[in-house]
Amino acid sequence: MPEFKLKNLQSLTLPPNSKTEYEIEGLPETKILLVNANDKIHALSPRCTHYGAPLVNGVVEGERITCPWHGACFNISTGDVEDAPALNSLHKFELIEKEDGVYIRGEEADIKSGSRNPVSGCTVSKEEEHVVVVGGGSGTLGLLHSLRAQNYPGKITVISKESPIAIDRPKLSKALIADASKIAWRDAAWFKSAAIDNVTDEVTHVDFAARKVSTSSGNSYTYTKLVLATGGTPRTLPLSGFELGNVFTLRGVDDAQAILDATSTQSEGEKKNIVVIGSSFIGMELANALAKHNVSVVGMESTPLERIMGTEVGKIFQANLENNGVKFYLSASVSHASPSSASQGKVGAVHLKDGTTLPADVVILGVGVRPATDFLTNNNGIALEKDGSILTDENFAIPSLPDVFALGDIATYPYHGPGGEGASVRIEHWTVAQNAGRAAGRAIVHALKGQEKLKPKRFIPVFWSALGGQMRYCGNTVNGYDDVYITGKPEESKFVAYYFRGEVVVAVATMGVDPVMAKCAALMRVGRMPGKKEVLGGVDVLGL
Repeated sequence: MPEFKLKNLQSLTLPPNSKTEYEIEGLPETKILLVNANDKIHALSPRCTHYGAPLVNGVVEGERITCPWHGACFNISTGDVEDAPALNSLHKFELIEKEDGVYIRGEEADIKSGSRNPVSGCTVSKEEEHVVVVGGGSGTLGLLHSLRAQNYPGKITVISKESPIAIDRPKLSKALIADASKIAWRDAAWFKSAAIDNVTDEVTHVDFAARKVSTSSGNSYTYTKLVLATGGTPRTLPLSGFELGNVFTLRGVDDAQAILDATSTQSEGEKKNIVVIGSSFIGMELANALAKHNVSVVGMESTPLERIMGTEVGKIFQANLENNGVKFYLSASVSHASPSSASQGKVGAVHLKDGTTLPADVVILGVGVRPATDFLTNNNGIALEKDGSILTDENFAIPSLPDVFALGDIATYPYHGPGGEGASVRIEHWTVAQNAGRAAGRAIVHALKGQEKLKPKRFIPVFWSALGGQMRYCGNTVNGYDDVYITGKPEESKFVAYYFRGEVVVAVATMGVDPVMAKCAALMRVGRMPGKKEVLGGVDVLGL
């Protein structure tokens, strides 16, 4: 195998838990990452395989390196993915120390590619084993990778009414990208190579006793393991006028395209009047993405995202969007919508209960989602929670139904992060769904091997948002929080916000200082996150 010399490196010396990039002689603009983990130096691909963040700015904790942008974790010894949202693994290279310097051994194509597909060339060797997956989102993607990476030998069938599946759904609201080819994580060739059958159809009924699912087209599929991952259904407003044209919710590529079509203009400088109802993440992200128009955000809270992020942090996000031209109507309630006098059958205005009238060429509803479990209503054998979700254990198995799992927006599971204390929680985040899929995949393969009950591999929820700047968040406030402490320069959108419940840091939000979030997530996972006293005392979490 070829060997390549690292520039300006004479010997393998690197401080513990540190990392450094080195250029490679003979390969212009190509680098390698050296990491010292547990007093052993490793050579890895230098960038996160999710969005390409430089891992030299990431966090080393034990045998894991965490991406500074979105919390993806990789095993330093193998390069394998440990936590979402990354799908491809890093390449791992052999290090060789010689008299004239340090070399890596590996194929040139691997060094340049920066990532490796952990799932390819799969075959089915046990036809009697069949995992049927209902839904095609992030949880499904994590499950498929987990199953095939562990050499699950059976058939896999994914049934989803959405096509294509496995898209980068966060980019729909953050960037309004409606070209599926630009946001597809996996193409048809990958599914074929992984021996996964995709069926575009809608499941209408599940017979748990017979282990069979039925679809709207009249087909049925039997399973040995069933995974429910149908995601969320956007909520609408049961008010007069919101049945008119140009009133949208956002869930899939078709929705994004419809919004883009409705907000398109005929001439440069022309602006549409857009009313976004809802000041939580979807509404705020869409307002930010459409800020070149006349955008108004209507929210019931006194500041955007007040319940989740707190008043002070919410005001930072509000100021960012206001600087982009977005107007806010807060502590407000909607009365109704009225039709346009110029465009028959389409919305023309949104009316608030205080008498305010907002002109509206387009209305977008960002008022939350509910679990997409309607097909299970009145279904013998399963009991839904009050919010329509499904209660699972820590491996996302449904205790009352053997060999059935639930993932993502429809799953309520026990949370054991800081302040969680095992409380049941439903978290609508991309990475949570994907990590749940990975957990279910491990449990399925583990059970197939006839081994004892699988010990859960716990993870810390991470999410991000585009709110006039890149916000990162780790942890969860399932049991609430009673205090917030903000450091940095919030007026410049560069801050760290610590959320406390008693003396425990239950969540951390950052903007402009990404590695802090990644470090806090890593510390939370291993139970070493400092408490309130240490944080108020000025502890440097990056130094821990």
